[in-house]
Amino acid sequence: MSARDRERATARSAHPGDLGRRVVHRREQLGLTREQVAERAGMAVNYLDYLETSPAAIDIDALTRLAGALDTAVGRLLGSARGTPSGPGRRGTEPVPEELAAWECWAKMAPRGVGRVALTTPDGPLALPVNYRVQDATLLYRTTADGVLARAAGSRVAFEVDQLDDALGQGWSVLVTGTAEQVTEPEVLEWLARHADPRPWAGGHRDTWLRIKPDTITGRRIRTPDLPND
Repeated sequence: MSARDRERATARSAHPGDLGRRVVHRREQLGLTREQVAERAGMAVNYLDYLETSPAAIDIDALTRLAGALDTAVGRLLGSARGTPSGPGRRGTEPVPEELAAWECWAKMAPRGVGRVALTTPDGPLALPVNYRVQDATLLYRTTADGVLARAAGSRVAFEVDQLDDALGQGWSVLVTGTAEQVTEPEVLEWLARHADPRPWAGGHRDTWLRIKPDTITGRRIRTPDLPND
């Protein structure tokens, strides 16, 4: 199956009605009318009305134009991207909290992404976003040699990562606590230099690697009973 065919299959596999709710959620977030979005996306207003109010399948080409009109990504409209835009949650269904097993927490974190390191500084508690990766049951991230995160080496920290879909009122969160330590083993640093992943979004010269070895790891999933698990 080609990449394009996989995209088409994904576009048709969204839970009935979810796409429409996300489109409305994003359109209202931007303060746009249905007519304005339809014009931006090059589609008829009545077709956009159908997409927003019906359990509809949509061709990937139309979905791509619609995502562009809403200044978002295709994955966000399909509910498959991290960090979906915040806003009022879905009404009418009571969310159900579920505890995640440790292996489920690791599975959630494994695809990498952005998490937050929480630490104590002389000026008080601080939480900073980092691009991270999972390796050998540890969390790795890069920072500047003289930065706050580098100075956390030897201290206990917390690490939190989540994926939320406020349009549907569901998502998950994982919290790790442990001691941060600087990576100093030459062979490990050489391997990390070759692979150089993750690349920090903040840019700059960030060649100091830290790892967090978890003492505890907990997680929770929030879902609505009439929707499939994430």
